[in-house]
Amino acid sequence: MSQRPHAPARPPGGSAPLLVVEDLRTEIRTPRGNLKAVDGVSLTLDAGETLGLVGESGSGKSVLGRTVMGLYTTGPAMTVSGRVLIDGADVHALGDAGRRELWGAGVGMVFQDPMTALNPVKKVGVHLTESLRRHGGLSRAAARARAEELLRLVGIPEPARRLGQYPHELSGGMRQRVVIAMALANEPKLLIADEPTTALDVTVQKQILDLLGRLQDELGMAITLISHNLQVVAGRADRVAVMYAGRIVELAGADVLFAAPRHPYTEALLASVPRLGRPPHSRLEAIDGAPPDMVAPTEGCRFAPRCRYAREDCHRVPPVLAPEAAGGRARAFACHHPVRPVVAGGS
Repeated sequence: MSQRPHAPARPPGGSAPLLVVEDLRTEIRTPRGNLKAVDGVSLTLDAGETLGLVGESGSGKSVLGRTVMGLYTTGPAMTVSGRVLIDGADVHALGDAGRRELWGAGVGMVFQDPMTALNPVKKVGVHLTESLRRHGGLSRAAARARAEELLRLVGIPEPARRLGQYPHELSGGMRQRVVIAMALANEPKLLIADEPTTALDVTVQKQILDLLGRLQDELGMAITLISHNLQVVAGRADRVAVMYAGRIVELAGADVLFAAPRHPYTEALLASVPRLGRPPHSRLEAIDGAPPDMVAPTEGCRFAPRCRYAREDCHRVPPVLAPEAAGGRARAFACHHPVRPVVAGGS
């Protein structure tokens, strides 16, 4: 994948981050007990910045994204605690009406599967104009003109004709572009992109990611890019948060993390990525074992049963996500025995 062509826009000195997540927990009620899908996550995101959120399937990435947006709240099926501030607004204190106003203008979301994100019995034009009329207060004619402009913006040919088509009449790449257009309709300050390139071929993946980068430049929005594919995040994110079993285990600048991971799980993820320089028919490295049962997770480090560096204390004492050094926003990891950094010229 090509490198991200711009530097992130940072807020002026002393400005608050656009997104603040504090000790966020999402527990889903099951017959066996509460499943801790997100378990004490804290992070920040600046205006114009891209944060990559990576990890295996089931690590809690999508649940975190939906909880941040306010789609998951405390109710009969789950319990949500902690705070999420988007541009100073407490998402979970807004109530249903307040969150509906926030969605679109404040935060938009690109969902994982465009076929399930789009209503099969509604035309593309209806998907786009509903949000524009509700949040933007546009007339029917103005909303349709804006919808056509949005389809043109995301690179869909013949936008006027596409407005009259149903989702099944479009290709997978076009459906994903429609979902992106819907998310950007009211120019949100934050875009949560949950696996935006799933099930797309490599060429279309690059087109979608290039599109998101270009629109980010034009609109100045922040992006949370959720993916299990490290190659999608590489070169696209300013910082990367690695999730395992509901927790962030490493958080660092993208260049730093990919060059020298400190958490054993991050190292294992990177080692499992196919590389062109390897001999033909080389076996890919796999991570032994399976993620823990999140209804009754292990007592110490949740990765310890699968970790080749684990010692006795790893199985007893939960590690805390802590900065590597003073001013440690550049890197933090949760590990008692981290991977040793490689010293240039050393062994």
